[in-house]
Amino acid sequence: MKRKLRMGMVGGGKDAFIGSVHRIAAFMDGKIELVCGAFSVDPEISRQSGEELFVAPDRVYANFEELITKEAQLPVGERMDFLTIVTPNFLHYGPAKMALENGFDVVVEKPMTVTLEEAKDLKATVERTGRTLCLTHTYSGYPMVKQAKAMVKEGHFGKIRKIVVEYPQGWLSRLSEREGNAGAAWRADPKKSGLSLVMGDIGTHAAHLAEYVSGLRITELCADLSTLVEGRQLDDDGSVLLRFDNGARGVLMASQISAGEENAVRLRIYGEKGGLEWANEDPNNLIIKMLDQPRQLYRTGNAYAAPYTLSSFATHNTRIPAGHPEGLLESFANIYRNFALTSSAKREGNTPTPEELDFPSVDDGVRGMAFVQTVVESNESNEKWTKFVV
Repeated sequence: MKRKLRMGMVGGGKDAFIGSVHRIAAFMDGKIELVCGAFSVDPEISRQSGEELFVAPDRVYANFEELITKEAQLPVGERMDFLTIVTPNFLHYGPAKMALENGFDVVVEKPMTVTLEEAKDLKATVERTGRTLCLTHTYSGYPMVKQAKAMVKEGHFGKIRKIVVEYPQGWLSRLSEREGNAGAAWRADPKKSGLSLVMGDIGTHAAHLAEYVSGLRITELCADLSTLVEGRQLDDDGSVLLRFDNGARGVLMASQISAGEENAVRLRIYGEKGGLEWANEDPNNLIIKMLDQPRQLYRTGNAYAAPYTLSSFATHNTRIPAGHPEGLLESFANIYRNFALTSSAKREGNTPTPEELDFPSVDDGVRGMAFVQTVVESNESNEKWTKFVV
């Protein structure tokens, strides 16, 4: 009998922003329910969070080790099916590895780990256990991002020559980590965040978006990282020149000190015959620019006639009729839904469809950590180009 997937959660307590986003996204399609959690390192906050989320008191655990151990001891019909990890970066690897080894699938925030070695070990663990790991690179969930990917893959623009991706934010323009901002405090702490602040936090989003839509892979890069807020321990601004495996060139900019910006993710891809543009601040629009045609605007949810028909990947991830905006929560929910459909299909002995399998995986997590490490190495090197090695 088909049923909801049972979710456990590590982190995401009552005062945590990203935890509530994950829960809203997970619950949107009615395919997932929350059954257990270790919501905070503070036992009282964890208890209060469980109470507010209607989790049974005996399934609110003190830490992730207790959660995974005790859930694994429950009957198959009661235990959680997968674990969502919404903790600071340094607490991704341990829970993910332990959950996989105890037979649970995993959804984890990006970056997947704090080192490339940890990421490679998680990939090996996924391959050994046969479990499914989903990485929440949110922007890949938008219908028009998926339409862009499909058009590139179909050769609509010819051979890709240039990729420009940017992610400017302004929320760390001040020394917020010393002003009581908990989210800034752990992100700016090398022990909790990892090698890089700006590239680990948002640069990985930009790199993933560039590779996801283009279908290409970064092979070399030349990076410049800066710490522009005095007193900060990690970088807060970076620019990277990119080379891709088909010979295309690219530029990636990620900045958290771009005062006045919110989450202004923007992607432009240019081929021999034309290009595309997508922006997070206007996510339901995909702009197409061809050499010999007027500029075109593709919109989420429209039933265009051939040859402008939207791809199955775009329509599979569209929820409401044209003209009704779909945003971050819907994009996040698309990732959860595709993960849930894939996980359920595997449990039932079925093969997931390509559309259901279209969510960021452990491979994307490895490439994300390789990107961060290579950017840091390039910034510290006197060589112009640094090989991107996974």
